[in-house]
Amino acid sequence: MKNNFTKWVAAWGTATSIADRKECTYSRNLTLCYPVYIPFNAGKIRLHFSNFTGTEPVVLEKVFADHNQLTLNGSEKITIPAGQEITTDEIEFNTSRGQTVNISFYIKDFAQMNAGTLVTGPLSGGTYAYGDFAGKDEIPDDLCNKTNWYWFLNTVDVFTEENNYALCCYGDSITAQDWPDFLVKELEARNIENVSVIRRAVCGTRILRQYDCITYQAYGLKGAVRFPVELNIAGCQKVIIQHGINDIIHPVGVEVNKFRPMSDMPDVKDLIKGVQEIYMPYCREHNFKVYSGTLLPIYGWRTYAEFREEVRSAYNDWLRTSSDFDGCIDFDKAVRDEKSPERFAQGFDSGDHLHPSKDAYRVMAKAAADYLF
Repeated sequence: MKNNFTKWVAAWGTATSIADRKECTYSRNLTLCYPVYIPFNAGKIRLHFSNFTGTEPVVLEKVFADHNQLTLNGSEKITIPAGQEITTDEIEFNTSRGQTVNISFYIKDFAQMNAGTLVTGPLSGGTYAYGDFAGKDEIPDDLCNKTNWYWFLNTVDVFTEENNYALCCYGDSITAQDWPDFLVKELEARNIENVSVIRRAVCGTRILRQYDCITYQAYGLKGAVRFPVELNIAGCQKVIIQHGINDIIHPVGVEVNKFRPMSDMPDVKDLIKGVQEIYMPYCREHNFKVYSGTLLPIYGWRTYAEFREEVRSAYNDWLRTSSDFDGCIDFDKAVRDEKSPERFAQGFDSGDHLHPSKDAYRVMAKAAADYLF
């Protein structure tokens, strides 16, 4: 059967950030395996690996998509230089819409495990094992364990039809959790077959600042560092930006935490300026359609205060009305209590008064699908 494959489009993706600072930061004799949902029919595949936050080269002894080995410049052993991302050679690889492809790779010698991102959701998570199981059909249950950390694997591109494109969901821990996966399921249920959902989200990240101390380094890179790297997405046409809540809730004063001075606390003008100067020029340069996502309720969170609520509310008002965006997905309205809008609606609070429940994540996905499609 003749295909109409004409271009590369990212079919799956996550961000790459600074992994949690642990006592042990190296690993060896390690296999990592990640099942990846592919939303398109396609005829080729290539993988992106990132060591963007690493300070030493990382060597992948072998890399597979199912049973098909991938190479870099013809070499089966793939080196990811410190601070860089690499793209494998393309290979012939037929996929069908809705197929799951197992991406697995083996790290033989000691590798610095600095470049990783924590992601959750019904389509997220993988397996690790000590020993070489790359490209194998399965790993014995007694030799492996589950993980929601994505190490080094950054994006999966496929060569597919012209009308297919990528939608990027950009943000912090709320986007690193379940709603982008539920959006994939929502699109599938609606028979929307030409859109992939690429998640670029890192827990703890802020628009304006980042932590350089070892204690909070895993809270990720600031927007100016992240955005140009993470938005390098093949076939991307649309971006949802839901970001800024950590700028509001993190500062507490040096008398409470020396790494979180109140001088880091933005007002609404600071947040607006950050979005306009950091995010929007890149998006317009690349002809992305850009949609704002309002910030969710925070009443009851451990640093909640009226002055923070005032900033969140004013920022949301701007997100809803600003002509800088092509539209607004009102996540806040979808999950808040109608009578007390500073709170989550009943059943939509995960319990920490910051992150939504699974039911709320489903509602967020529906809100995005309703607005965009």
